Amino acid sequence: MRAIPLIPWIRKHLVVIAGVVTLGYMVLPNIVVMVFSFNKPVGRFNYSWQHFSLDAWKQPCDVAGLCGSLTLSLQIAAYATIVATVLGTMIAFALVRYRFRARGSVNSLIFLPMAMPEVVMAASLLTLFLNLGAQLGFWTILIAHIMFCLSFVVTAVKARVMSMDPRLEEAARDLYAGPAQTFLRVTFPIALPGIAAGALLAFALSFDDFIITNFNAGSTVTFPMFVWGSAQRGTPVQINVIGTAMFIIAVVMVVAGQIVSNRRKKTAATA
Repeated sequence: MRAIPLIPWIRKHLVVIAGVVTLGYMVLPNIVVMVFSFNKPVGRFNYSWQHFSLDAWKQPCDVAGLCGSLTLSLQIAAYATIVATVLGTMIAFALVRYRFRARGSVNSLIFLPMAMPEVVMAASLLTLFLNLGAQLGFWTILIAHIMFCLSFVVTAVKARVMSMDPRLEEAARDLYAGPAQTFLRVTFPIALPGIAAGALLAFALSFDDFIITNFNAGSTVTFPMFVWGSAQRGTPVQINVIGTAMFIIAVVMVVAGQIVSNRRKKTAATA
């Protein structure tokens, strides 16, 4: 067999190699977390491999306060996602479809939370809540997360709405479809991928947030705050279990969405 020259082969596949290396670099921490979720450490810290064990998977709530903080984070993320998605979708449609005074200013203000350092936003929100006399806790965290996630939802939905063909909606109106029918049967299905992307991004950002939450939580403990506090005393294996479970769920959702999207494309191509 003739040997393949190494340098020309690398040049030909350089983009693929760079993509694989980058993907591996991004996934490596998740693999480490996954591996150490099956560890049985000696002592408090789960930083070195000792023995294979399924104890943490059998009893993920064995650590006091872990599942309570996880449930709280899931609740806040779900509520923040719903509110931010609804408001963000309406704002995105308004910015793309309508012309009004201060439209440019509103556009700029929407992107401020994305450009501003989180610690600045967290301190500003804390100052606002203290001046209003609000009690720090669940509701202040929720309000802060909605404000933080809103910009990302608007960005995702706005990009989708801008790519929509207005002639499809005009065709629906020509076929005597009312405004509600046009929106539900034409506009909404086309905009749905952008809305879903914004919602998933908002959920991930809300569930994962620590800086804004830490400033505005008071005595309330979310899952990221629980992880940070546990790291000071010793990281329980159950944290790795929860992280692995969340990672697997996210991967399954992405793969399932890609499969559904590919099937729809094939169906549309053969129709």
